[in-house]
Amino acid sequence: MSLVQRLQRLHAEGHARDVEGLRDDAHFAPDTLRPAAVLAAITERHDRPGFLLIHRPSNMRSHPGQVAFPGGKIDPGETPVEAALREAYEEMGIHERNVTVIGTSDTYRTGSGYAITPVLAVVPPDIEINPSPTEVAAWFEAPVDFVFDPANHTQNSATYLGQERRYIEIMWQQHRIWGVTAAIINNLSKRIAWHD
Repeated sequence: MSLVQRLQRLHAEGHARDVEGLRDDAHFAPDTLRPAAVLAAITERHDRPGFLLIHRPSNMRSHPGQVAFPGGKIDPGETPVEAALREAYEEMGIHERNVTVIGTSDTYRTGSGYAITPVLAVVPPDIEINPSPTEVAAWFEAPVDFVFDPANHTQNSATYLGQERRYIEIMWQQHRIWGVTAAIINNLSKRIAWHD
């Protein structure tokens, strides 16, 4: 069974059942949310498939230096899938023709006012990446089996605007994956039974 076939089956099965403990920042989110989408692209490696992730430039206005999936705001008339594919091309030079979309997952509402739809997809193992220097400081691949393993999800908390906020942190090599990106990975890991 190919990775695409496996993920199609796991995605369908995982989204056909109720899942407890999905993370969301709706409690901290404003009433009006701006729709956004991210491309959670997995490389089709036979030995160890990995998620493609980026570091935001340190001079960006929002989330500087943080690890993220490529993505951004959904333009009027766009679907989440179209927005995620467009953003992945603008940020990383990933052509739509090289992306096999598996499907969307649970929308994540953020305290900063976004409703983010993750779009799960598969890309070739050695896809050519041409990152935009204004949007991407660096990119890396984090193995799916590692980031999906709950043993690698460290629970932390911090005070933000006078309220305690709990968040997950995943350390892969020197990369600190936390906040919204780690929460989306955590939710996906509950939907996609990767280790079964």
